[in-house]
Amino acid sequence: METRPPLPPFTHETAVQKVRAAEDGWNTREPQRVSMAYTPQSKWRNRAEFVMGREEIAGLLSRKWVRELDYRLIKELWAFGGNRIAVRFAYEWHDDAGNWFRSYGNENWEFDENGLMAVRHASINDLPIKAADRKFHWPLGRRPDDHPSLSDLGL
Repeated sequence: METRPPLPPFTHETAVQKVRAAEDGWNTREPQRVSMAYTPQSKWRNRAEFVMGREEIAGLLSRKWVRELDYRLIKELWAFGGNRIAVRFAYEWHDDAGNWFRSYGNENWEFDENGLMAVRHASINDLPIKAADRKFHWPLGRRPDDHPSLSDLGL
């Protein structure tokens, strides 16, 4: 049986660890790798798109990262209880014409007993920004531990 620690029920410390692990995974921009954090039957609502299962999740992420270039994400714990976690997030990206955006959102997560995410509901809004207004400047990949959080950045 696959497990993805930390496992529920979550404490504040383990919820923060779970959120950072999700952020780190998404910042790889590797759809197949990211999809493995979800149950084989995981149900998602991402904006107006509804997907189910790892194959559809990987497809959604592949389409996303072809369109959202130089993607950098920060997630932050909002609330937790039992096997559920709520996060807020922001990510910066540009399109193929060089237009920059900061996307803001909230996610509600539900995990199975093995620590795999079974349900994910995401609400996301895109804000056009100037390249000079970007706040996420680390090299592509994992956000450095000393990079400011969303709260630190006033986001």
